[in-house]
Amino acid sequence: MADMLSFDDYTALAKQIDLPDACHIEGSYHTCSGPALPVHNPASGELLCTISMADDKDVDFAVSKAREVFDNGDWSKAHPATRKQVLIKLAKLMQRNHHELAVIESLDSGKPISDCAQIDIPESINTLLWHAEAIDKIYDDVAPSGEDALAVIVREAVGVVGCVLPWNFPLLMLAWKLGPALAAGNSVLVKPAEQTPLSALYLARLAVEAGLPRGVFQVLVGDGPTTGQALGCHEDVDMVSFTGSTQTGKLFLSYAAQSNLKKVTLECGGKNPAIVLDDAEDLESVAQHIVTGAFWNLGQNCSAISRLIVHEAIKDKLVERLNAHIKDWRQGEPLNPSNRLGVPVDAAHGAKIQSYLDQAKAQKLDVLAGSLEGPICPVILEVPQTGSLLAAEEIFGPVLVVHTVKSLDEAIQLANDTPYGLSAAVFSANLKKAVRAARAIKAGTVTVNSYGEGDITTPFGGYKQSGFGGRDNGLAAHDQFTETKTIWLDLADNAPDQI
Repeated sequence: MADMLSFDDYTALAKQIDLPDACHIEGSYHTCSGPALPVHNPASGELLCTISMADDKDVDFAVSKAREVFDNGDWSKAHPATRKQVLIKLAKLMQRNHHELAVIESLDSGKPISDCAQIDIPESINTLLWHAEAIDKIYDDVAPSGEDALAVIVREAVGVVGCVLPWNFPLLMLAWKLGPALAAGNSVLVKPAEQTPLSALYLARLAVEAGLPRGVFQVLVGDGPTTGQALGCHEDVDMVSFTGSTQTGKLFLSYAAQSNLKKVTLECGGKNPAIVLDDAEDLESVAQHIVTGAFWNLGQNCSAISRLIVHEAIKDKLVERLNAHIKDWRQGEPLNPSNRLGVPVDAAHGAKIQSYLDQAKAQKLDVLAGSLEGPICPVILEVPQTGSLLAAEEIFGPVLVVHTVKSLDEAIQLANDTPYGLSAAVFSANLKKAVRAARAIKAGTVTVNSYGEGDITTPFGGYKQSGFGGRDNGLAAHDQFTETKTIWLDLADNAPDQI
């Protein structure tokens, strides 16, 4: 567990940090020519800085520098051990600056400092270290081609890669993409969410200090229609890796079709179920997992538990325990380490969450825990299985809907009744039932008697409209940032010298 500072120390540090206020292109901060983007602290409304967005010309310039450094081989053709050492140094610099990174992340996103300091920053550092250590341990292949030929299958970097990030885990999602993309030798252009650009810009400065060649890692601040579309449609960008909403993810598929048919990987939304059967043991533990899964980061999490599917025999007992655990999630000033919940990332997203709460009021849904009144806070609602948007749409907020079922088969059918398929959880003392359910649920990650996403070693991504084209984490992440090439050598004695 990372060391924590006091509320006063974090407040003082927040006043001392020199926040980046420009895009980072070709190794230095660069004032772009697009419209001004104000960056606010969502908790206080304070203006943190103003950044000029990257427009089409800025994107063209950054892409040209990324292509130039990729082609000259300073990074793409560097020895694997060299790339490894640079990424390790970057991770060490992140560790040296971990308090500053945690404060920047909290100020920018409204996330509680406890999450930033104890989860997001340490896991981001671990992600870079893990992929750095994998660089010189991933072997290419030799096919079983017989004595008359030698077939070698090699991995090559894709080239110029655009990474488009979400605002809910700004630095961690950057690390998920940056680690394997740089490990493979790519040049990387990052477009952070316009709400949360600061940690990516800060990391870009550390990357130069770590020895990453200029132009290999650049940060382009901007919105989707301006900077995101320019990256997605650019003829000289070879790949886009996107994390965000399903609706926006689909746009990048269309951008690829309109331009150079670039490679696209998408990690998108979810409406994730947790099934609790009547034989589940230790309902205290079950309730703790569900509350964490539903309300961590104020429910602003693509893998958040948003649907509780519970057997009728234990529903009341479980709800009682859920109600008790919610009270432990104190909400308030994000820089105060005693608070476990922050605020919505911006006013627009807060209004979106509130619109669903207003629907719940209009539909007169039963409130099982929490409240629909006052500031946005965790709430648990009993919702019909059909006919309510709260049961069907991704709210991306602290709202857990409850469905009651009578059997495992009914629970599985309801769990799969969604266009999404990112994650799920099953709680049962019967391992056979739990494994049967885990196999039947159409989701990329299914946890048993727990909530989680696996770890850095396990692939993360979704089925259906939750994902496309690849997986984050594990060695699968390296696969998506590389191309596979077959090199065939004909060794037959009677082979012609020329073709």
